[in-house]
Amino acid sequence: MAELKAKISDRVQVFVYGTLKPGEANYQEYFAGKVVAAQRATTLGKLFALPIGYPAMTNGQELIHGYLLSFAHPGILAALDELEDYDPTRPISENLYHRQQMEVYNLLGLSLDWAWVYLMHPERVNQLGGIHLPDGWWSGCGLAGSGDT
Repeated sequence: MAELKAKISDRVQVFVYGTLKPGEANYQEYFAGKVVAAQRATTLGKLFALPIGYPAMTNGQELIHGYLLSFAHPGILAALDELEDYDPTRPISENLYHRQQMEVYNLLGLSLDWAWVYLMHPERVNQLGGIHLPDGWWSGCGLAGSGDT
């Protein structure tokens, strides 16, 4: 029983809101066979559609819709850091995204846990021509995008 608890607590959790959501462009490539659990979830922030075909999230107080994905191996973060052009040793201004932990909620607003989320600095969102998505949901259906979170 203690071994089972250790395995559960060692899980890495990531909140995804863009091309890494189930059914979106990068889910299969990055997560096929690696996701231990997935569920619809929300967190707080501010969501933008970028003209380059994927979204960006900044800190904020709006409800952002996505998925909480759980992984058994922490190595998933290295692959995601590369996709998101994030290097923790660089200044935030040199990264496309930065990774931080945020509280994630179920669809009823109850706390699920803390998870890693990739955020973009607001200045970078403006430079890239981000369009605010006040409903907090991004979908790449029909968009040609490479990608991100």
